[in-house]
This record gives sequence, C-alpha cells and structure tokens, in this order.
Amino acid sequence: MKGNFNKIINSATPVLVDYYAEWCAPCKAQSPVIDNLANEAGTDIRIIKIDIDKNQAIAQQQNVRGVPTLALYKNGKQLWRQSGLHSKEQLLNVIKLHTK
Repeated sequence: MKGNFNKIINSATPVLVDYYAEWCAPCKAQSPVIDNLANEAGTDIRIIKIDIDKNQAIAQQQNVRGVPTLALYKNGKQLWRQSGLHSKEQLLNVIKLHTK
C-alpha cells in the first residue's frame, strides 16, 4: 500500500484517510459513518481506510499516534487532521471548508 498511498494522496481529488485498527472500539463506531459518507460524497472525494497495524510504515510516516485519526489530503498536502469520533455532518463540513 505504501507506494499507492503516496500516489493516492497526491491526487487533485481530495482524499479522506481513516487511520484505524481492528482492535479499536471507537474505530468500529466510526466505520459506518465513513461508509455512509462515502456513499453520499460520490466522486467529489476519495475515502480510504488504513489499518495502522497492517500499514505501520504509513502510520509512522504520517505520525499517527492514536486511532481513529482522520486526515484530509489534496495534491499531497494535508489540509486537516483530527483524532476521535466524528459525525457525518462534521466531516462534510470539514470537506466543504477545505476543498471549495
């Protein structure tokens, strides 16, 4: 995933990355929100999930210290990042604020 990850976040299309872990209860609660957001956002944004245990190099490169952590990238630049649970409305607002 590492090589693809850099290609993905360097895209002109905004990319929301959900850094998570299988053992993380808050991550499991965040997952349906992310899935719902992906259905609603369509092609305006790409949403990917990164399991920090399976992709430790990416987590380390991006300095992910806690999960869930969500980050928004465009053209390789991190536009926003925050740990914790977020509602779909909060995430839609973040996307609108940073991508329009």
